[in-house]
Amino acid sequence: MSERPEEGASWRSHRPSEAGAGGNSPVVVLVGPPGSGKSTVGRVLAERLGVGFRDTDADIEATAGKPIPEIFVDEGEPHFRALEAAAGRTAAEGHDGILALGGGAVLAEATRTLLRELPVVFLEVPLADAVKRVGLDAPRPLLAINPRARWRELMEARRPLYLEVATAVVDTAGRSPEQVADAVLEALELKTPHD
Repeated sequence: MSERPEEGASWRSHRPSEAGAGGNSPVVVLVGPPGSGKSTVGRVLAERLGVGFRDTDADIEATAGKPIPEIFVDEGEPHFRALEAAAGRTAAEGHDGILALGGGAVLAEATRTLLRELPVVFLEVPLADAVKRVGLDAPRPLLAINPRARWRELMEARRPLYLEVATAVVDTAGRSPEQVADAVLEALELKTPHD
């Protein structure tokens, strides 16, 4: 799956309505790097579709009782990744709204396996837009040293994994969260209650 689908095209034959037929599966799962807008776009989508929004980074912080940067410092990245995999599994199996996964969630094979059966949208973002959205001086542990170079390295490693799980790819470059939400709805052929 190294090629991008044509704009609005889907990579898989299943439709989101089939994936969520059990009632406990997410309507949309958003994946992508830091600054791609997963949380912001996720909230817009949840409002438009009249469903709940869940962010696994917030779940991890609630479980650990501390911010993610502190988890990295106090317990290390392997501990954080274990929390991230558990949060992703719990949310993918029990949340029936919009789900935003942390940028590194796709690193776990078990998470990628779960995502293969769900409507997943990879929010692709160029570095310049990511910098504008989050600033690379934000407290992001993996971007602490030489953030621009590190962001590029992370994307080189993770992009194939985002593409592996993606039902659709939405380019966020130069788009507002509302425009990105429109593109997600179109790519997955989802209707809002007002349509």
